[in-house]
Amino acid sequence: MELIPKEIKEQIPKLYDTEDQKDPIVFCKLFLDGWTWFITELSIDGDICFGYVVSPFCEGELGYFFLSELNALKNPLKLGIELDEHFTPVPLSKIKKTS
Repeated sequence: MELIPKEIKEQIPKLYDTEDQKDPIVFCKLFLDGWTWFITELSIDGDICFGYVVSPFCEGELGYFFLSELNALKNPLKLGIELDEHFTPVPLSKIKKTS
């Protein structure tokens, strides 16, 4: 199952396309339990993401992650990563202020 629908993937800039931007746009939000992934860039093959991650272990960190690895994650109830279907694109600075 695709975590991110094609119509959203098509909006996300490719890796490194926003590296010179001071405040890139976050295009989608994925979550599971206390973890949240905010995606700002996506590789051409659609697997490698760059974005902002908030977890129980950090208050927020920029970095790379793989959708294929996230798709394999399950919590103790066997629930997987979910896409926030109500999320609307916002500047990263807004996410950092609220996380």
